Amino acid sequence: MRRRVRVLRALSSVLIAAGVLLLLDAGLTLVWQEPLSALYARIHQDRLAGQLPRLRDLTELQLRALARLRTERRRIAFLARAEQRRVGTGGALGRISIRRMGIDFVVVQGADPGDLRQGPGHYLGTPLPGLRGTVAIAGHRTTYLAPFRDLDQVRRGDPIVLTMPYGRFTYRTEKRQIVSPDAYDYVTAARPYDRLALTACHPLYSAARRIVVFARLVGVQALGRARVPV
Repeated sequence: MRRRVRVLRALSSVLIAAGVLLLLDAGLTLVWQEPLSALYARIHQDRLAGQLPRLRDLTELQLRALARLRTERRRIAFLARAEQRRVGTGGALGRISIRRMGIDFVVVQGADPGDLRQGPGHYLGTPLPGLRGTVAIAGHRTTYLAPFRDLDQVRRGDPIVLTMPYGRFTYRTEKRQIVSPDAYDYVTAARPYDRLALTACHPLYSAARRIVVFARLVGVQALGRARVPV
């Protein structure tokens, strides 16, 4: 009898502790982000950051082709195409920084669920910065470090910076918009100017809609091998 009482007390203690942990997890998710997935994404972000320096490596053939290009614009486009070809899904591309949101994350290639568990993901069907068109990037709002949690706080005129191994691209926010989940063609459509589209589920804790921030390219700074040798 006493043994049964001790077992029941131990079991009740475990259940109470589990309940407290579940409530704590739910509370943290509501006010900040889901902590376990955040830890998972942080580990991957640290690993991805270590990949970025290796993206500057080029083959001998690529180096010879690059040497024939005498303007930064052409060199940036060449390096953007090279990176788009060689970086596989889930690999590191560059970094995104948004001062208004207080974020600085490594961007991965691909926007499938597995890719977005590591950080903001670049839509495979869209160009990389340095190539003409609309660069599109997706991110989570409540899980996996919640990189785009505060996307609804971005204001018109706010700068968004994408730093690639070959250049730093500054975009100026133009507008926010709420669209349906199947509005991919609208979000990624080309415009007469180069732009950026950031997307995330909306509202928080729901995938019913998508919030999109559109930003126009306003500045490019060549980096690394994109600079013209003097």
